[in-house]
Amino acid sequence: MNILITGGTGLIGSHLCKVLLAEGHQLTVLSRHPETVATKCGYGVQAMGSLDEWTPERRFDAVINLAGEPIVDAYWSVKRKQALLDSRVALTRKLVQRITAAQQKPVVLLSGSAVGYYGNGGDVELDESVAAGDDFPGELCESWEMAASAAEQLGVRVCLLRTGLVLSKRGGLLGRMLIPFKFALGARLGDGKQWMSWIHIDDYVAAVLSLLHNQGAHGPFNMTAPFPVTNAEFTQQLAHVLHRPAVFVVPGFVLKLAMGERACLLLEGQRVLPKKLESGGFRFAFAEIEDALQSLLK
Repeated sequence: MNILITGGTGLIGSHLCKVLLAEGHQLTVLSRHPETVATKCGYGVQAMGSLDEWTPERRFDAVINLAGEPIVDAYWSVKRKQALLDSRVALTRKLVQRITAAQQKPVVLLSGSAVGYYGNGGDVELDESVAAGDDFPGELCESWEMAASAAEQLGVRVCLLRTGLVLSKRGGLLGRMLIPFKFALGARLGDGKQWMSWIHIDDYVAAVLSLLHNQGAHGPFNMTAPFPVTNAEFTQQLAHVLHRPAVFVVPGFVLKLAMGERACLLLEGQRVLPKKLESGGFRFAFAEIEDALQSLLK
């Protein structure tokens, strides 16, 4: 297949590109820094610096949309919230415009979203039928998904990737946690009761490939392992795998003072279940958090 990928130079995208290349697909990655694409995604991957380069006669069989500014890295000012919206919703709308203009439209659009779609779910088990939350992450994800779903009217199969915490030793959440935990400075966040819906990066990429090839797959999919854990459980499991203690606690009020509104990403959570993936026959290589951490950190 000839595949266009946005966000291909990121943690997930670069891993995905290498697997797709190994399968023999032709890849084009949209990037603000096209000169870095070959190094990050693999030699032979074409770079696209702007969606304007997708002219109507240019053909892509599939589009995988993973682009988006990091949501936790900066204070949620009005300007930052707009940047988050633009990097997700506005870009996805532009993608659908390019699809509309294409003489031969892609068969499938796999488009990013996040478990933040559900808002603060407490202890409720959340499958794909649950409505969006009414906080900023929920509204952001709902708008993002609506922008992608517009491609269905063009006859394109659309899958929405409600992504949990992707675990990789190369970066992301786990990469940030390794240094303090290795120095026995690992800490529970708040009361530790908030749920963390996670997924091993190998399972994430395998699920993306499954959805890419499964012509019957469409709509939202929870891209999470079947056994989410609380923050307290995750903290103890990571400490156990690293053979380090984790006795500290970061009080919730400290995180709120330091992070403002975005502290909800750390102090609130979602107990998400991958109901549609499992009912479609997908089997996780790493269903339990200890197995996933052992695999990544051994």
